[in-house]
Amino acid sequence: MAAERLSSIVSQLTPGQKPIDTITQKNPDDVVITLAIRTPLCKAYKGGLKDTPLDGLVFKILEQVVRKSNIDPQMVEDICLGNVSDSKAAYYVRAACLAAGFPNTTAASSVNRFCSSGLKAVQDIANQIITGSIECGVAVGAEHMSTGGDRLTRPFVDDIVHSGTQDAADCLMPMGQTSENVGKDFNITREQQDLYAAESFRRAEAAQKAGWFDDEITPITVKVDGKDVTLTRDEGIRPNTTFEGLNKIRPAFPEFGDRSTGGNSSQVTDGAAAVLLMKRSKALELGQPILAKFVGATVAGLAPRIMGIGPSLAVPKILTKFGLTLDDIDVIELNEAFASMAVYCRDTMKMDYSKMNPRGGAIALGHPLGCTGARQICTGLSECRRRKAKVLLTTMCIGTGMGMAGIFVNEQLD
Repeated sequence: MAAERLSSIVSQLTPGQKPIDTITQKNPDDVVITLAIRTPLCKAYKGGLKDTPLDGLVFKILEQVVRKSNIDPQMVEDICLGNVSDSKAAYYVRAACLAAGFPNTTAASSVNRFCSSGLKAVQDIANQIITGSIECGVAVGAEHMSTGGDRLTRPFVDDIVHSGTQDAADCLMPMGQTSENVGKDFNITREQQDLYAAESFRRAEAAQKAGWFDDEITPITVKVDGKDVTLTRDEGIRPNTTFEGLNKIRPAFPEFGDRSTGGNSSQVTDGAAAVLLMKRSKALELGQPILAKFVGATVAGLAPRIMGIGPSLAVPKILTKFGLTLDDIDVIELNEAFASMAVYCRDTMKMDYSKMNPRGGAIALGHPLGCTGARQICTGLSECRRRKAKVLLTTMCIGTGMGMAGIFVNEQLD
């Protein structure tokens, strides 16, 4: 299928053109993004969103979509929520969209592919537009980790655990253990991980001080301990974080290894993000600002015990589908689930580190599971806008052994 896709791209090229020229072309049927916003990312259990559960989070971000998009809510045909931890997510997104001002003719659903759920929601809405099912939709990613995580409440049934398929049994493996596996299997040392984490914090601190996050964050007012509080900034960034300080932190998963810590792993966080998508022709008809073009997204699988290296499979796969190389990519948002996987993916794929997570990543900002895939688009497009860069690649590892990646073309070059 990848060969067929590449052949199709090549057939569209005129003499002298490259595949990058094809994905940056503008056509009426393109799927485009006209709004990409997120809440501040807040510390779970003790931060600004601790008292705003999932339905409240989804309501707040959809309320902002209505306010900031200047679009008639009746134009939105479907809303898809990416969420990992709450089995009631489909109830919440439907009720929240109605309360936020969308009519009862706007449908809603939820989707869960662990840490890629936000990107999966974007892909779901985009694919509906591509196939003609809808012309306009909203993808949301949201997670309220203060409520609890996504751990299983029981082991798999014996037929799975004792099937003789180790990969099936390994789907029970805690994420911390998979990080330690990556560190051991690929010799990603504690020093390398702490150095990486220190740089993530440094970049995030610099970006926050420079105001780079301001245009992607939409302030929201919520109740915290019964009082109204307006949230405007990410809470997880720790000023003046150093390698020396990180190197003193005790291992977080001592039963599995001694390389991953609370300082070089992603933070437990609450947050939400939303992306408004429609056909280019519809955006022009409605006078909507076109931020970016959705090019495509794909997923790849691998052994669950080393799930963190999933991007190293998903990224080459999507680049091949569109005839691209990493040299064609201007900004890379790679989710820092753990420093172990981030270092592995960066070094194995020989990513230009100046392009990768220039504003820091989940180690410094936090990783609200279902939110991240949508949050990366908000952050990446904002950075593309700042740099006047064209092509954004987003990617993340996925629990139980997968990776996902998406490509977008920034059109905010003026």
